Amino acid sequence: MGTVSKALTLLDYFSRQQPEIGLSELTRTSGMNKATVYRLLCELQAGGFVEQAGSDRAYRLGPAVLRLANVREATVPMRDVAEAALRRLSDATGETAHISLMQGDRMAIFAFAYSAAHGIAVRMEDVEFLPLHASSTGLAVLAFSSANLAATALSGPLPAITPHTVTDPERLRTLIAAARAKGHAESLGGIEEDVHSLAVPLFDARGTCVGAAAVATPAARMTRALQDRIVTALHQAAQEIVAHWGGAMPDELRKARTDAI
Repeated sequence: MGTVSKALTLLDYFSRQQPEIGLSELTRTSGMNKATVYRLLCELQAGGFVEQAGSDRAYRLGPAVLRLANVREATVPMRDVAEAALRRLSDATGETAHISLMQGDRMAIFAFAYSAAHGIAVRMEDVEFLPLHASSTGLAVLAFSSANLAATALSGPLPAITPHTVTDPERLRTLIAAARAKGHAESLGGIEEDVHSLAVPLFDARGTCVGAAAVATPAARMTRALQDRIVTALHQAAQEIVAHWGGAMPDELRKARTDAI
């Protein structure tokens, strides 16, 4: 791993739950030696990508990250489009809607929206990443990505997050194949025991699957009628999002979405 890659890896440890991290903690978490971590942080700080704050001089993301994010959003306005579509999706289903995007070999939460229809809803504030094998978003991505990605994802550790998490590679391959045939993926209790989620893939201009849109609901509230409504709304939302992102859907998925809508 090169110097740039190591430095970018450090940035990945910052999150909504951990916006500030000290040098010693970053050293433990990253597995690098302390001198290397300190040198990388100094380089990142010089470029404005991290800064120190508070009496303990812990590190947090710097203004350069915000500037680059604003440049990206101005060039490719993904977040505004996604948030508007998610609000409509959440209103249409009465449930929590969210989008996750691939970040390396992980699914990172990009945006989410809640419905006011119910007092109890699936919450997303504490979620940063979703495991590919245990989430409907992950299965949707694996179903419409290269065989290499699926092979890599299923060859590594597949932790059982709940008693219902599918960890057998053969069963997961069956779920992935079913998601490709139906045009959407499903997970019941894979990450949280009482959560039922459905997801459809999202694509960029090259037709590459870059993430997925999903709706999650308490499992006790899921009915056949609600599931049908969610699938239809998901396909409509995904079609809108992909179109605004300048993406291109594969023909087989376009047909599945037409059938669902």
